[in-house]
Amino acid sequence: MTNNESRLFVLDTNVLMHDPTALFRFQEHDIFLPMIVLEELDHGKKGLSEVARNVRQVSRFIDTMIEQYDNGIEAGVPIKMEGMIDHTKEASGRLFFQTEAFEGKLPKNLPGDTPDNNILAIALSLQDKYPARKITLVSKDINLRIKASVVKLHTEDYFNDQVLDDVDLLPCGFHVMPDDFWDLHSKNMESWQEEGKTFYKLTGPLTQDWTAGEFIILNGEQPFQAIVRDKDEDFALIQTIKDFAEEHHAVWGINALNMEQNLALNLLTDPEIDFVTLLGAAGTGKTLLSLAAGLAQTLEGKRYKEIIMTRVTIPVGEDIGFLPGTEEEKMAPWMGALMDNLEVLTQPSSGGSWGRSATDEFLMNKIKLRSLNFMRGRTFLNRFIIVDEAQNLTPKQMKTLITRAGPGTKVICLGNVAQIDTPYLTETSSGLTYVVDRFKGWEHGGHVTLKTGERSRLAGFAEETL
Repeated sequence: MTNNESRLFVLDTNVLMHDPTALFRFQEHDIFLPMIVLEELDHGKKGLSEVARNVRQVSRFIDTMIEQYDNGIEAGVPIKMEGMIDHTKEASGRLFFQTEAFEGKLPKNLPGDTPDNNILAIALSLQDKYPARKITLVSKDINLRIKASVVKLHTEDYFNDQVLDDVDLLPCGFHVMPDDFWDLHSKNMESWQEEGKTFYKLTGPLTQDWTAGEFIILNGEQPFQAIVRDKDEDFALIQTIKDFAEEHHAVWGINALNMEQNLALNLLTDPEIDFVTLLGAAGTGKTLLSLAAGLAQTLEGKRYKEIIMTRVTIPVGEDIGFLPGTEEEKMAPWMGALMDNLEVLTQPSSGGSWGRSATDEFLMNKIKLRSLNFMRGRTFLNRFIIVDEAQNLTPKQMKTLITRAGPGTKVICLGNVAQIDTPYLTETSSGLTYVVDRFKGWEHGGHVTLKTGERSRLAGFAEETL
C-alpha cells in the first residue's frame, strides 16, 4: 500500500450484502476486506433470498479478479474485470485482503470478540500501520458507525445506492399553472379533437419544466386538467383528461374525492400508460383506486385477463413457508389490504350475505395473489399487476419484477417511502424511489403523489397529530 494519495476503505459485510457491485464504486481508491467479512459472506451464501444471491455474486466477482491477476494477493488485486459491466471501468484501485493477524487495538470500553469489534480493531490497526493514508470504515450499520466514532475512527455510510440526495426531489406528478397561463402560452397554439379527446400543441416558458406523463393543472373559474403526451425542445403536446369526480364517470362505483385521486384514476385507466407509481400515506386511496380500475378494465372492459396482486413479505425474499396450502393461501395473511378494499368494492345492493359471498367468489376468480419469490423467470401477458408496499423492494428486485411484464400488461406500484421495513433501505435508496426517478419522462409511464387522506376524520386527525 504505497499510494498515499488514494484513500483506503474498509468495507463492512452488510455493504456487500446490500450492493454486490460496491467493490467497483470507489473509483481510484483502495478497498480492504477483513477476514471476518469473508467469513460472514460465507455464512450468508446459502438460500434463495436476495441477500444470499448478492453474497454469491460478490464471491464470483472476487474469485474472477483473483483469477485474472496471477502475481499474488499480498500487494493487492487490481479492481478490474475484463469484459465486465460498465460501472467497473471507473474503478482503478486495488483490493486488499487480511493476510496477517493484527494486534487488537480496541480500548477497554469495547470488550468482547464480536464481528463488529473485530472489524473496528482491524481498521484501527490499519490506521496505525499507514498513518499517511486516510482509513475509512464503510458500513450500513449505524451502531457500528457510532462505535467507530467513539474510538475516533473515520466512518461513512454507503451512499452510492442512493437514487436522489433528498426524497423531496421526487416529482409529485403534476404542475399547477398560474392564472395567466393561457396569456403566456396561447400564441401559436394548435388545438384539435381526435376520437373524442382534445389535444393542444403549446409553446411557452413554463413548458420547459414539463415531462411526458405529467399532468398540467389550472385552477380558477375555468379549471383545466391535462396530461403531457409528448415533449421536446420546441413544443409540448397535452391532452385533456376525464373528470372522475363526476358520478357518471365512476370507476367500479368509485369516484375521485380530490384532485390527486382524479389524476391517479386517469393513469390507471389510460391504455397508453403501461406503468404507474402511486405514492402516499395510509388512507389516501392507493389500493382502492387501483383495485377499482383493475376490476373495471378486467370485467367490464375485457382489456386484461386477470388482476395479479402481490406485495413484499418481510423478511424480504424469504420462503413463504413449508406448511400445507397453495401459494394464494400462504399469501392471504399478507393481503389484508386487498380484502379490506374488496369489501368496499363488492357491496351488492340486494342479496344479503349470500349475494356478497357470491360476488366475492366471482371476483376472486379474477384476482390472483402471487408471491414475489416466484416471479423470477415468468412472463405475464395481458395482466393488471398491482405491487403493494413497493417501498420495501430494492432497485434490483423492482427491475426483476417489472421486466416480467409481457405485451398488454400494466404494472402498478403502490407505497409510502416514509414506511420502509426492509433493513438498510432508506427513502432515497428504495426501489420505489428508483423507478419513480428512472421512469420520469417516459410517455407510457405516470406518477402521482397522493397527499389527502380520505379514510375517516379519526384517521386524518391521527395522521396529523401522532
